[in-house]
Amino acid sequence: MTSEEIKYNVQKALDEIRPFLQSDGGDIKLVGIENDTLVKVQLEGACVGCSVNQMTLKSGVEMTIKKHVPQIEKVISVE
Repeated sequence: MTSEEIKYNVQKALDEIRPFLQSDGGDIKLVGIENDTLVKVQLEGACVGCSVNQMTLKSGVEMTIKKHVPQIEKVISVE
């Protein structure tokens, strides 16, 4: 899978997650992908400072991204 395909599929995964975040007044943005294995995202709106955002990131976002792009090893949130 090329870097472009990885980015496209990660974006597709975020599009799948976005409606759930928006229903809680939040959103998510792709910041970048390093070495085709590390995805950096930025949580926005109500997701910033939310006590469950780390759980959301791991169980929801990371799981969905890995479903679309199995070679992704980690998803982190950046400010």
